[in-house]
Amino acid sequence: MLKAVFFDLHGTLAYVPKPLGEEEISRFLLDRGLSVYPQSWRAAHNYVSMIDYPKNGYRNWQQFLRQVFYRLDTRVDNATLKELVRLFEGHPIKLYRDARPAIVETKRLNLGAAIITTIAKFKFEQPIQPITRKIDLLVDGYVARCEKSNPQMLHVALHKLGLRPQEAVMIGDEPLVDIRIPKSLGMKAILLDRRRAKTGSSGADGRSRTLIESMHIVKRWLN
Repeated sequence: MLKAVFFDLHGTLAYVPKPLGEEEISRFLLDRGLSVYPQSWRAAHNYVSMIDYPKNGYRNWQQFLRQVFYRLDTRVDNATLKELVRLFEGHPIKLYRDARPAIVETKRLNLGAAIITTIAKFKFEQPIQPITRKIDLLVDGYVARCEKSNPQMLHVALHKLGLRPQEAVMIGDEPLVDIRIPKSLGMKAILLDRRRAKTGSSGADGRSRTLIESMHIVKRWLN
């Protein structure tokens, strides 16, 4: 009955090789006279990612980061903002090696392919270009008008593809948003555990260490 595979983005299809840490950002801002500390930055950045972006759909790093400073109640000059944008742009998302083969296999099996993520589209649309043409639907926080722990995001994706929950499988690395929430809607779900670090029962229908293994599971369900 499966007709589509929904892929999580971060930790599943892609990752950031050298993430920009909160302490590094804080030092950068403190050196420029802005009293912004790691936990405050994390809180404001998360608020903009989870609450503001779904409402406003910022188109680039400059708009996004300006909103973070608004949440911090901190004035930032244009020169500092541009430097910070360059800093973030220097730490881009990168596709895992098995991402493209998994998407190709999805299409070979005549299944739809969707990316489901809270992450703002502008942060990853360039790095995922090698697979973009094989993706039928991309739902980020702004498209769904919510963050991923809200089941509405999956409802939006299912509706746009004209699917019932039992006709889609979710593949991802987070037990809550990639397993328990899809399962609660009636979807199948595969937990991707690249580092073999997930312990206990997640309630997933399948478990894998790579996206290739994930697609082997999907293929078995089709036979």
